[in-house]
Amino acid sequence: MTTREHDTSVYERVQASGEFQELRRRFRSWVFPMTVAFLAWYLLYVVLSGWARDFMGIKLLGNINVGLVFGLLQFVSTFLIAWAYARHANKKLDPLADKLRHEVEEEAK
Repeated sequence: MTTREHDTSVYERVQASGEFQELRRRFRSWVFPMTVAFLAWYLLYVVLSGWARDFMGIKLLGNINVGLVFGLLQFVSTFLIAWAYARHANKKLDPLADKLRHEVEEEAK
């Protein structure tokens, strides 16, 4: 068996393992709902900007209006999602991924 064939069989076996499936489940159960939530939030901003101009134009403080606040909140929500994902990955994904990587590296020796 060549090294390439050996590597392929290792990766296929890891991919079929229950631990890898659990890693994928943990990843997807966080990423998919968060992606849907963020896209819905972004779509709301776009729709309001296009069809609720009066609402978005309401002045809150000086020349700062609802549209500007919503636009800035897009950036805030992006950073919050990135921070939350980093915490999720550190707590739920990385330990399992490290374990799987260690097993593959041990087998490769």
